Amino acid sequence: MNKIRKKIKKIRLHQEGTHILVSAAIILLIINIALYWGLECKWPFYIVALASLFLYSMMVNFFRCPIRLFNKDTEKIVVAPADGKVVVVEEVDEYEYFHDRRLMVSIFMSITNVHANWYPVDGTVKHVSHQKGRFMKAWLPKASTENERSTIVIETPEGHTVMARQIAGAVARRIVTYAEVGEECYIDEHMGFIKFGSRVDVYLPLGTEICVRMGQKTVGNQTVIAKLK
Repeated sequence: MNKIRKKIKKIRLHQEGTHILVSAAIILLIINIALYWGLECKWPFYIVALASLFLYSMMVNFFRCPIRLFNKDTEKIVVAPADGKVVVVEEVDEYEYFHDRRLMVSIFMSITNVHANWYPVDGTVKHVSHQKGRFMKAWLPKASTENERSTIVIETPEGHTVMARQIAGAVARRIVTYAEVGEECYIDEHMGFIKFGSRVDVYLPLGTEICVRMGQKTVGNQTVIAKLK
């Protein structure tokens, strides 16, 4: 399966940002035109125009979606599902699906990171669920089990079961998940998108070789975070 690739849609700005960017552009344009024609003194217009340009640039930056292909053998490889920083590498009890001990690697995304999420492994989607919850700061330990979240479980061609959990944060209010039960999924494909900050946890079988360390920065679909045995 690691040799198979679905056609990758080349997206420069993520489709999840289309409506927001268009709406924001129209609103900011109307405000700036009104100020330009409605005020004799142009200084307020110049200040608002600069602020509008900065705000819109930040929004465009948030919804950017670089084209990335792993271009290496993916057998037993687990890649980072998101850009960000590793904030947890530990053995934990997972009670929602596995009900056993797992190795967990958590990647925290700041508001400046790319917020597209990639599948961490090749395989078949076995489970997808969404749980409502709180919106605590995403780096807190309880965020994994108490915040709003989506859970995707994937069985690899070798029979390993890997779970990825998209977690909303204090700012994030919407999690988008593309995975559907029964479909094949591949590294290089988008798993979903989280709007405005949060984290992604990856749960791995015990004995998996972890390839990242605490505080390490990750690049989604590029950084190898683990190797399955």
